[in-house]
Amino acid sequence: MIVGIIVGIVAVAVIAGFVFVNQPSFGRAPQGERLERIKKSPHYKDGEFRNLHSTMMMTSQKGRLGAFWGFLFKKETDLRPETEIPVIKTDLSKISKDENVLVWFGHSSYFIQVDGKRILVDPVFCVASPVSFVNKPFKGTDLYKPEDMPGIDLLIITHDHWDHLDYETVMQLKNRVGKVVCPLGVGEHFEYWGFDKSSLVELDWFEDTVLDKGFLLHCLPARHFSGRSLKANQALWASFLIETPSQKIYMGGDSGYDTHFAEIGKQYPGIDLAILENGQYNEDWKYIHTMPQYLGQVARDLNAEKILTVHHSKYALARHRWDEPLKNAMNLKEKDSLNVLMPIIGEVVRLK
Repeated sequence: MIVGIIVGIVAVAVIAGFVFVNQPSFGRAPQGERLERIKKSPHYKDGEFRNLHSTMMMTSQKGRLGAFWGFLFKKETDLRPETEIPVIKTDLSKISKDENVLVWFGHSSYFIQVDGKRILVDPVFCVASPVSFVNKPFKGTDLYKPEDMPGIDLLIITHDHWDHLDYETVMQLKNRVGKVVCPLGVGEHFEYWGFDKSSLVELDWFEDTVLDKGFLLHCLPARHFSGRSLKANQALWASFLIETPSQKIYMGGDSGYDTHFAEIGKQYPGIDLAILENGQYNEDWKYIHTMPQYLGQVARDLNAEKILTVHHSKYALARHRWDEPLKNAMNLKEKDSLNVLMPIIGEVVRLK
């Protein structure tokens, strides 16, 4: 009797778990022609994508489960602000197409308008996790919604983690996006979600695409990982550099420190703006996110004229104080004498 009850409970749990991870929001693993292309990638080995150099996901002796347990239950102070974060509500549709601007929405979501093109990067305006009660945004930071976005020429997704690729957001933007550019394999999610295959541009590291006359986009390495479901690294993660008639902008995505930053700086001199990860780091996963002590080195390796740091000020995905990344950015500005932009969420930043 008792054994039967236990077996029944386990069976129900297994079925519930299967149903949960098969929701549309989890996307779909690459298959068919896309999978065959992936298998030919020099960065794909033994059934998964790899970083340029060997990278331990978890560096703590606690292991992944122990680190996750500590993340959930270890008490820390000031992980979230007690009051609302200042936010400016900007009507993006009223910004003249002649203006070159950037608007940051908190975490890693931002809008770039440059040389007449509207670009949206990693927009997360609805849910940043598989369930709505996890990874809730800080008070006041959820002001922007998908309906606030104007028509977008180019949607760029750096990787498929939930805090960078939000199913609800992209579905609401679906009919207002011209092209979607993403790392190899991520396009499977979009095709599964009903996006026209002809609108998808998937790139491997060191590949590029001409977007329009005078617009060239390079897909470049990052040191990270990917995955929306149980199996990791089935799609690639990346950074991007866009060259426009007047600008050269680097979009770093999520990345731990490695040699690729210096190599990118040498290969693409004269970067006008580098947008870099700064937040959600921890010693337990120090190789897959930029630790504060390496942030200045990343900036110097890229040798960009201006720096903007992101991946902070909206969610608490690590155990550092919520405002620590802001202090890191200020240190870059004051101690490292770098030209660091520190806009309020929603503030219009003028690009040259």
